[in-house]
Amino acid sequence: MSNWTSLWYVWLLLLMVFLLLLCGITASCIRFCCRKKRPPVETFSRHACDLTAIAIDSDSTAHSTVT
Repeated sequence: MSNWTSLWYVWLLLLMVFLLLLCGITASCIRFCCRKKRPPVETFSRHACDLTAIAIDSDSTAHSTVT
């Protein structure tokens, strides 16, 4: 069986996985703390939009001018 100290790539891989987990946990904690301290954002009330539809008959002067 191999000596664990001679398998440097295994230790490097374990170190990289540990550092990635540590960075992820740290980022999650920072994001959670910043979200907790930030005042709540007021939502904007929606205003009703008025739409106007203009119907054009085939007998109208605008339609006959265009065609």
